[in-house]
Amino acid sequence: MADPILIVDDSPSMLMSVAIALKPTGLDVKEASSGEDALAKVQAGLKPRMILTDLNMGGMSGIDLVKAVRGLPGMGFTPIVLLTTESQEDMRQMAKSAGATGWLVKPFDADKLVALVRKLVP
Repeated sequence: MADPILIVDDSPSMLMSVAIALKPTGLDVKEASSGEDALAKVQAGLKPRMILTDLNMGGMSGIDLVKAVRGLPGMGFTPIVLLTTESQEDMRQMAKSAGATGWLVKPFDADKLVALVRKLVP
């Protein structure tokens, strides 16, 4: 099976919503319930084709996750998109500086999410 898309959110309902939205892509989807969980999975050998992460989570934030993942071998060019309720420009700039590829505001439009994934994942 091809490398999965990793979705990261501390909200089980949001994980389910994103997974359901991505079903039409036919891509394998893996879930992580926190930034720490996602980082541990990647460090353990999971090679996601893309990471979709929440920004505000208990413990490790989405921006901290982006920085940590970018520091791992082979993860420099993996698309990482923040899926968040935040829309302030300074937060977007912080995410971009950390190495995030993109930004999608919640509540997200499923069609836009699928279009973004299709654009970023060959």
